[in-house]
Amino acid sequence: MIFTDILTNGLLAAIAGVGFGAISFPPKRAFRHIAILAATGYAIRFSLMNYLSWDIALASFCAALSIGVLSLWFGKLSHCPMTVLYIPALLPMIPGMYAYRTVFALVMFMQNLHTAEVAEIHLQTLLSNAIVTVSTVFLLAVGATIPIFVFPRRAYSMTRRKGW
Repeated sequence: MIFTDILTNGLLAAIAGVGFGAISFPPKRAFRHIAILAATGYAIRFSLMNYLSWDIALASFCAALSIGVLSLWFGKLSHCPMTVLYIPALLPMIPGMYAYRTVFALVMFMQNLHTAEVAEIHLQTLLSNAIVTVSTVFLLAVGATIPIFVFPRRAYSMTRRKGW
């Protein structure tokens, strides 16, 4: 049961990652790698959150770090820049429900300014969801870009072929 949950979520993330990647018209050789990166990253985050009880931000950081490291290798194989591979792979992990709840709480807060008790509840909901959204997106970006800073020569030379 655990394996099928991880596999199903990874497959759905791969489909979403390929869809997000198609928007930016990468080379066809990159789609396979985008799918693998998205599936791997989402499966890692899903496993950390559901089976080890990690929070969404830290689990997203670990998943993004793994996507970043793997994109170094896949970039070399596909002769594509890392960003072409890892940005679409990260997008399925954007915490959309938290972002939606943030905006919804903001609207409800603005509509209930005249009632202090209700406005306070919506403000608290707004702040908690906004903190989760911002911290998760920030850690996704940091985790994916750490390999660029750790391996700068490899990150910037991966699209070069010998003799070109």
